[in-house]
Amino acid sequence: MTLSVAIQMDPIERLRVAGDTGFALMLEAQARGHTLFTYTPDKLSMRDGKVTAPIRPVTVRDVEGDHFTAGAEVRTDLSTLDVVLLRQDPPFDMAYVSTTHMLERIHPKTLVVNDPFHVRNAPEKIFVTHFPELMPPTLITRDKAEIEAFRDEFGEIVMKPLYGHGGATVFKTSKDDPNFGSLYDLFANLFREPWVVQAFIKEISEGDKRIILINGEAAGAVNRVPAVGDLRANMVRGGAARPTDLSKKELEICEAIGPSLRERGLLLVGIDVIHGKLTEINVTAPTGVRAIKKLGGPDLAAQLFDVIESKR
Repeated sequence: MTLSVAIQMDPIERLRVAGDTGFALMLEAQARGHTLFTYTPDKLSMRDGKVTAPIRPVTVRDVEGDHFTAGAEVRTDLSTLDVVLLRQDPPFDMAYVSTTHMLERIHPKTLVVNDPFHVRNAPEKIFVTHFPELMPPTLITRDKAEIEAFRDEFGEIVMKPLYGHGGATVFKTSKDDPNFGSLYDLFANLFREPWVVQAFIKEISEGDKRIILINGEAAGAVNRVPAVGDLRANMVRGGAARPTDLSKKELEICEAIGPSLRERGLLLVGIDVIHGKLTEINVTAPTGVRAIKKLGGPDLAAQLFDVIESKR
């Protein structure tokens, strides 16, 4: 089987390939003999219902700074392709949402991974609230009085933007924090959306586990340990990747959410778990695949392409 696979992504020239999950998927597709193309989301067009993009053929190699060779762009009807991988990074803003509306026109004739309708309707910090019994206490609001009451109840809380990513603009604050008013004003000026407010889990110092699920099944995990003096475990924020196994509680979390992921066509998902509490379900461009393999875990790119090929 030879598939035509296009990757909707940020400019390939800017990739840091050592930790990039999208690049791992490209390497796997190429190794299987599939034909690779790339394009950036700003080049998508839709005319009279036909969705096109100027795609360019690429070959890739696992060499930082010399990781691809590209051919000439040709504007192409994306419905003529077999697969489109939706891999541009958040923020999950209206530009991102607009691409899901267009890609929805070609799916499932062209298999879009993940399903664009459900990517649009399952943003990571909202979708997770379908499973409150698995989460720490969580409030979504921009109302200052509600946040203050929540902080009074739990003492230490974490605030983060509803559509943020990569650990950016995540803060911890406490009941007696004199900076809370300034922090609230900063958030109010930066973001029009509500914020996510969660009870602080002190065990974050032991790690924030990223678990990858493929077609709703737990497939591999990496434990991300925050740098000293930092709350955030994201590897782009200095978190250290450590090998890990899944606990009974973590397997139960995966089993609980797996059917919902399969129903929605969310084939590649990364969840975040801290001390047995589910904090996010990442469906836009989940990362962790390369770190898991580098630490001796399974080849999740191969597992995902097994599923993709089965659906084609």
